[in-house]
Amino acid sequence: MTRIGVLTSGGDAPGMNAALRAVVRFGIDKDMEVWGVSRGYEGLLDGELEKMDRRSVGDILQRGGTILKTARSKRFMTDEGLERAARNLDTFRIDALVVIGGNGSYQGALELSRKGVNVICIPGTIDNDLGYTDYTIGFDTAVNTVLDAITRIRDTSSAHERTSVIEVMGRHCGDIAIYSGLAGGAEAVLIPEVEPDMNDLCLKVIEGINRGRKHSIIINAEGSEYSSSEVVDILSQRTGREVKMVVLSYLQRGGSPTLQDRLLATRCGEKAIDLISSGMYNKAVGTVGGEVLGFDLEEALAQENVFNRELYDAIDVLSR
Repeated sequence: MTRIGVLTSGGDAPGMNAALRAVVRFGIDKDMEVWGVSRGYEGLLDGELEKMDRRSVGDILQRGGTILKTARSKRFMTDEGLERAARNLDTFRIDALVVIGGNGSYQGALELSRKGVNVICIPGTIDNDLGYTDYTIGFDTAVNTVLDAITRIRDTSSAHERTSVIEVMGRHCGDIAIYSGLAGGAEAVLIPEVEPDMNDLCLKVIEGINRGRKHSIIINAEGSEYSSSEVVDILSQRTGREVKMVVLSYLQRGGSPTLQDRLLATRCGEKAIDLISSGMYNKAVGTVGGEVLGFDLEEALAQENVFNRELYDAIDVLSR
């Protein structure tokens, strides 16, 4: 019998539980023995593995977060830590490890593969910053959370005739800002991939005021060139408008996953088990054009993440 381990690592993302449920139940259906690793790589180092069954993942499809918990582990990314993790997997006779997480978690899995561990990676991160796949698990939920916040903030922003700067997650990738800004009717979006023109931003707000616009919404990704407080100061000084800052922070990570994230997570979990059943390891599961595929892990990590310029430019056209 094939014995597999599964863990969730890095920042939590809505849909991780759905992916875990799929891995466990599809794995059992393929006569595999599934062991859950608590607290990500940190728990792997401490031997926190427990056998799972169908009931272990009951009633978790709709839950945010991860029942396996997650943690960031500095000691794992040392030679000693990697050796210890590989030994623990060998001690528990784990034939393959499924890792649900983002870029950093993938890097850890790649290092384990170089130690002889068979790994499969599932993209669980709200940032949508893995270049090899169209979408990552948790992204759709996070964008919808931001969209709901924009709608609510717009109501009070309009009532007070003010400009609101809404900070969203996206240290290196501006997808949350772009998609929520476009769907939420934002006047401007600031992202890490593009150097902002603050003169143009201020002019756009002023032109809107002159046309009778009662409010303005600016979306600022946390990794953009200007901090949200700097954007507030610049807009306040140059437009004479009252400007408020709203930082959504970890609100974007929580909540029940959307239909899209539940489906994506389930399909990726099934694909991971199919790859293991076929003896195909060191793969990253992802989607291209709606099809769920397995990619070479090292090649997937090397693929550059390119933001959607067309959507970004559309925001400017629509807001003028």
